[in-house]
Amino acid sequence: MTELAPRATARIHPDDQEEPAPAGPALRVVHESGDIDLAAAEAAAGQFLTALGISTASESLRGTPGRMARAYAELFSPRPFDLTTFPNDEGYDELVLARRIPVRSVCEHHLLPFVGTAHVGYLPGGRILGLSKLARVVEHFACRPQVQERLTKQVADWLQTHLEPKGVGVVIEAEHSCMTLRGVQATGSSTMTSTLLGLLRSDARSRAEFLALTGAAS
Repeated sequence: MTELAPRATARIHPDDQEEPAPAGPALRVVHESGDIDLAAAEAAAGQFLTALGISTASESLRGTPGRMARAYAELFSPRPFDLTTFPNDEGYDELVLARRIPVRSVCEHHLLPFVGTAHVGYLPGGRILGLSKLARVVEHFACRPQVQERLTKQVADWLQTHLEPKGVGVVIEAEHSCMTLRGVQATGSSTMTSTLLGLLRSDARSRAEFLALTGAAS
């Protein structure tokens, strides 16, 4: 059984409470994680390489444990951001879709990267979202040990909770190096996952439109 990763949290920044922006208070989104100890990570990376029979004594490999530690720290550290929303004054009720958002994450089973693209869309309710924030939400959940199925659902559930749209759809297609570089070595294979909520799940026309625009229906 796959163990669920800790739930990401979002909190209102004190400054935003004191002076809310004219478009509405922004939600400060910060991934809660443990403190990073780069020195300990570097030492562990050196021991890991040594245990695999790889000497780090040469000039070209001497700095490798430190580079490994910094690389994984970067992969596991999403940037905080403000979830900026605006009143849907025009009553826009058609699909809003951001396609081909880059995704990079790390498989929690082998700690090898998987990379691909995400398509994230929603049917607006009372508020609309700054478009760049769709990519920020994807990054927020991707920067940690993950499985693609969970990542897809976390993005959709989070948007449904915090934006309260009429529907949310997320499709992710990614290539997993734990599948292409080791084991079965299925080079060129990709994995597609989807989560549909609200009208994008229950309304056939809306669902078909979303899947067609993302290419998932082809």
